[in-house]
Amino acid sequence: MTENVMRRLEAMVDRLTAAGWLTSDAVRGALYDVPRHCFVPALAWMGEGDRVSEARDPQAWLDVAYSDEAIITQLDDGDTDVAIGDGRYTSSLSAPSTVVSLLELLDLEDGHRVLDVGTGTGWTAGLLACIVGSGNVTSVEVDPQIAERASANLAGVRFEPAVVVGDGSKGWAQNAPYDRVHATCAVARVPYAWVEQTRSGGVIVTPYAPGFASSHELRLVVLPDGTAVGRFTGYASYMLMRNQRHPEWDPAALDVRESTSDVDPRTLGYAPAGADLAMGAALPGVVARGRRDGDNYTLRLWASDAWATATYEPGRVAFDVRQAGERALWDEAVGAYFGWVSQGSPGRDRFGLTVTGEGEYVWLDRP
Repeated sequence: MTENVMRRLEAMVDRLTAAGWLTSDAVRGALYDVPRHCFVPALAWMGEGDRVSEARDPQAWLDVAYSDEAIITQLDDGDTDVAIGDGRYTSSLSAPSTVVSLLELLDLEDGHRVLDVGTGTGWTAGLLACIVGSGNVTSVEVDPQIAERASANLAGVRFEPAVVVGDGSKGWAQNAPYDRVHATCAVARVPYAWVEQTRSGGVIVTPYAPGFASSHELRLVVLPDGTAVGRFTGYASYMLMRNQRHPEWDPAALDVRESTSDVDPRTLGYAPAGADLAMGAALPGVVARGRRDGDNYTLRLWASDAWATATYEPGRVAFDVRQAGERALWDEAVGAYFGWVSQGSPGRDRFGLTVTGEGEYVWLDRP
């Protein structure tokens, strides 16, 4: 490892340690043995600013490689050239702080069998392989081209877990049971296949993004009765698993009902994570996103059978609401928000999730 690389790698490790993300000696050692720059494309782009070429400016490229930023590696499921285009981000090399946070939640031990869902560039699969052994890691990637590049990246650092092409929501039953399941993509619903393929006492760690604004870290433990129970431990923003992506905003031609509300839409749109969990639990399948237009702010809510908008405008004492479809989504969201307030406005750390073969549910304080 060159001096230029080592200096940047050590600075990254120091930053992660100082910020409290990195506490595990095993994870710290893996960061040195599986250096991040070996998984960065030759043209690195963080989604903003210019793309940085390893060939033309190797020092700037290394700066990007060891920054605490995600690096975009695919657009529009491969339909748009990431080297020159712009589009929907569909794969990336995750930021080191988020990678380390999820790895530490796993509480890995040497010899643990790990299912890694969403191989991406292969960096997290390599870190896992370094900690528990390559033969104990199965990494599932839905995109064959991404899987091929990841395998090449992993061969370059001499950690070669099994990289298989498949639907990560189905796990990989051939190599089950697992002690740990680790996802590098967010899910709106925890696939029960992950629970089925994890031994009792095993741990599942995944980003969780049910649709209502915030995304969350989730750590579950599998129980002997075939359920999994755990808590939300922090914030985690990841791209959604392909087969669980939320529908795009597309207000259907439904009968629209117009009204006003004295509730500022920003009250719901800017609500903390605990409120997002409560509202999301009360409105399953509903997506909520805010949109700014100058000083105005519009909260959009939508599902397969309904949509709603509520707009804040400066100087207004009542705010315009439009609702369409079989449900009054704005009214439902307002009710869920004040239900959360009436419970004492509990924070994210008081909420948890139980996953069963029949579905999942969010709970407050205890299952």
